[in-house]
Amino acid sequence: MTERPAGEDFLRQADPFRRELLAHCYRMLGSVHDAEDLVQETYLRAWKSYEKFEGRSSLRTWLYRIATRVCLTALENRGKRPLPTGLGGPGSEAGDELVEQAEVPWLEPVPDAMVGAEQADPAAIVTSRESIRLALIAALQHLPPRQRAVLILRDVLQWRAAEVAKVLNTTTTAVNSILQRARAQLAEATPHEEEIVEPSVAGQRELLDRFVDAFERKDIPAIVELFTKDAVWEMPPFIGWYQGAENIARLIDTQCPAEGPGDMRLVPTSANGQPAFGLYMRDGDVYRPFNLPVLTLSESGVEHVACFFDLTLFPKFGLPEVLVR
Repeated sequence: MTERPAGEDFLRQADPFRRELLAHCYRMLGSVHDAEDLVQETYLRAWKSYEKFEGRSSLRTWLYRIATRVCLTALENRGKRPLPTGLGGPGSEAGDELVEQAEVPWLEPVPDAMVGAEQADPAAIVTSRESIRLALIAALQHLPPRQRAVLILRDVLQWRAAEVAKVLNTTTTAVNSILQRARAQLAEATPHEEEIVEPSVAGQRELLDRFVDAFERKDIPAIVELFTKDAVWEMPPFIGWYQGAENIARLIDTQCPAEGPGDMRLVPTSANGQPAFGLYMRDGDVYRPFNLPVLTLSESGVEHVACFFDLTLFPKFGLPEVLVR
């Protein structure tokens, strides 16, 4: 029998971990584009070193070690990826001038399909979705890279402190100290996220149907009714963020280029374990990509919308380039 080449054997065993490694790199970097590049770098390094892999840990653990170090190296020369609410400025009013800062490396959403959050196993879905929620990824950006790595490895992946210490070339005591600081800072960045109670499946479906209907008709009173009293709307690369149902509705009424019913079309998708849409704007006889809103829902209504205007995200989500009327 012909012996299987080492490289072929590596690819056969390592490929099943690709999606979870993508999720790991995404948590570290906050960018689906960067995460894809770093997963490729991880596999390249692992493939080159595979003959030296002695099996003292599982292949999965070994790959995570490489991926974490690759991410930490990448983060040495990169700043955090914020959302507008993370810039530290006050909320905006609907009538304020829209200020765009395209040069900021903004946080990006990740398609559920790319990281396995659409799995059929309910237990896997809960774990996966909670660990990639947009609010969590945004909060992680406030942590220094080593704190970010420790918190993800300990609290998301449930690694032992000794395992994390080996990855970071430090001591277990240092890991525990870093974790304590990371948890405290994360709690300050997301003080209210755990208080959000999502609607039932039927309630979520009804709310999303109302969202689509209100926006496709550009029905401003109906849009007001969608949002909770303290809801937040933000839309990178624009630096403003808007709080309150009335304020959000005025923004859409006055700043959205859609003139009325039929000018917008919404195609459902999912990002970060949350409902999302590809929003298209009418251009003659077709609809073209405009932005990608990701929603946070509660029993009281829509709590938060992050609209991403980076149109390179549409292919990542498998959304069409154009819709025909």
